[in-house]
Amino acid sequence: MIINTQKAINLLLASSFLFSFSASAAAKEPISSPEGKYLVARNFSTIPDDAFGEQIKRGYSLFTNSQQMRGKYVMNELNCTNCHLASGRKENAAPMWAAYMAYPAYRSKNDRINSFADRVQGCFSYSMNGIAPANDSPELIALASYSYWLAVGSMLDQQGLHDVAVPEISNEILMQGGLHKEFTLPAAIAKAYPIDKRNQLPGRGFKMLDKPALEPSSDRGKIVFNDHCAQCHGPDGQGYKANGVQSFPPLWGDNSYNWGAGMHNVDTAAYFIAENMPFAQSIKLTPQQAWDVATFMNSHERPIDPRKKK
Repeated sequence: MIINTQKAINLLLASSFLFSFSASAAAKEPISSPEGKYLVARNFSTIPDDAFGEQIKRGYSLFTNSQQMRGKYVMNELNCTNCHLASGRKENAAPMWAAYMAYPAYRSKNDRINSFADRVQGCFSYSMNGIAPANDSPELIALASYSYWLAVGSMLDQQGLHDVAVPEISNEILMQGGLHKEFTLPAAIAKAYPIDKRNQLPGRGFKMLDKPALEPSSDRGKIVFNDHCAQCHGPDGQGYKANGVQSFPPLWGDNSYNWGAGMHNVDTAAYFIAENMPFAQSIKLTPQQAWDVATFMNSHERPIDPRKKK
């Protein structure tokens, strides 16, 4: 078991968790969908070689290695890509190309209309157990730029416009998201993605799961965890490090997400797990197993919801 885990860590470090960005080092092929209905992110080599492109590349780098912001905005061992898989490109794993096009929107969590920037700031406060960057911070602008580039680039490609560049827009509009009244898509694709449909892109968020036949059980979930999850996340749920890098994320405890994170909702965790876990073995667990292991995972202690500290 330990040997297999070390091999998995070495493979992961050698491939998808390279933290310095370059077009040649990034994935050569975009994430694709066998059904053909999901948006497909552009190849990273198409990012422009200019100031806007550098902003996109910086966003990718921060998204994949969020520990660059450790101690400033991030206070745990998580990276954005731990929940938004494949650097935010994978369908049904909260892809950023869909998230960007879903805001501004009302959220009951804070009972107001949230911009895309607001939504990302929430991730820092809860999922990263940290401090939200300001709207005009270089980090937040870079993350928004990367998400915008993923969204518009994949839309252009889906309409066959592979050679059309993603246009640069003002930071003020960029931070709002694709549903803002002043946000405009390139004219060639605007009719294909009307504003009242942009927040319904297939693959957005996590694929919902029917309620289980049996009441979710932490005891059964522990068995599922030991059989299917502990190899990557460790028997204590703290993940694994290699050369000081957290290769597999902690699922509970001081270095995981806090009580206010969306993943702390058992249904959200079950949706994510059923579709995406074990890593690289999607849809392996039964729905009942997903509900049970989500219940087990969220039965452990973790940092307090910052809203409860007030």
